[in-house]
Amino acid sequence: MNVSTEIQAVNTSKKKKITLKKLKDQRYLMLMSIPFVIWVIVFKYLPLAGWSMAFQDYKPGQSMFDQTWVGLKYFKQLFSDDMFPKVMINTLAMSILGIIFGFLIPIVFALFLNELRGVKFKRLVQTVSYLPHFVSWVIVANIVTTMLSTTGPVNEILVHLHLFSKPVDFMTKPNWFWGIVTGSDVWKETGWNAIIYLAAMTGIDTEQYDAAKVDGANRFRQIIHITLPGIRPTVIVLLIMSIGNLINIGFEKQWLLGNNIVADKSLVLDKYALDYGIGMFRYSFGTAIGIFKSVVSIVLLIFANQVAKRSGEGRII
Repeated sequence: MNVSTEIQAVNTSKKKKITLKKLKDQRYLMLMSIPFVIWVIVFKYLPLAGWSMAFQDYKPGQSMFDQTWVGLKYFKQLFSDDMFPKVMINTLAMSILGIIFGFLIPIVFALFLNELRGVKFKRLVQTVSYLPHFVSWVIVANIVTTMLSTTGPVNEILVHLHLFSKPVDFMTKPNWFWGIVTGSDVWKETGWNAIIYLAAMTGIDTEQYDAAKVDGANRFRQIIHITLPGIRPTVIVLLIMSIGNLINIGFEKQWLLGNNIVADKSLVLDKYALDYGIGMFRYSFGTAIGIFKSVVSIVLLIFANQVAKRSGEGRII
């Protein structure tokens, strides 16, 4: 055994000792994590066996091994479907709008809250702002529909200000549907999403602000040169996660706020899988849509993470 091999063996032995020591020191934390690991395995990994349905002419009541395997048949059907381009446009459009406004507005809101000096007023605003997060989309959709109805307060204000000559039924305007969904989501989630940015701001060294004041920097310049750079790693990580979920926008908002008149603008990938997959007992087709979503999400997540890694910013992996 040469010298380099002996050194490598010693280093490996040290690493094993350190690892075993860490395992021993953190045994209680590991025991506490076991139920969550089991939950992830049972509800996240074991169901992946159901992906096999996308490659079969799946018929309920038969075991997985008795099904007829058809290869990529249902993926070809998905990509050749005339509705697929329209569904992808709707999904990407609402997702991108959600990232732009649903990502930037909470940051701006958190900056405003951070600049408030009245502690009681600041807590009041923060509490009121994140309460909508706990309201179900059923109630939110009812509120939005009522507010935007022809007899709702929005129309009354617009007509009173002479911006419109007569009330407008916003919910029957297909070209406005994406904006209504985005605005509803922003109103519901802004306060809640701002919490993590406020938490990141508390980790910024206050001495930096003191030094900036001595140098004559006003509050706006402090935000630009201290606060924003201080929360940049958090912003990058959350942006990566948002990009990874670009096409996983669900269907609850679109289903509750939509109607037959705006159906062409409200049909997104998840609703497409529900209506034209599971809803029509086409389980294999619905599963193929789910696999497509997962693969695209993984690719987008890896791409965004690599971009952040090369730029030297915060990343997930």
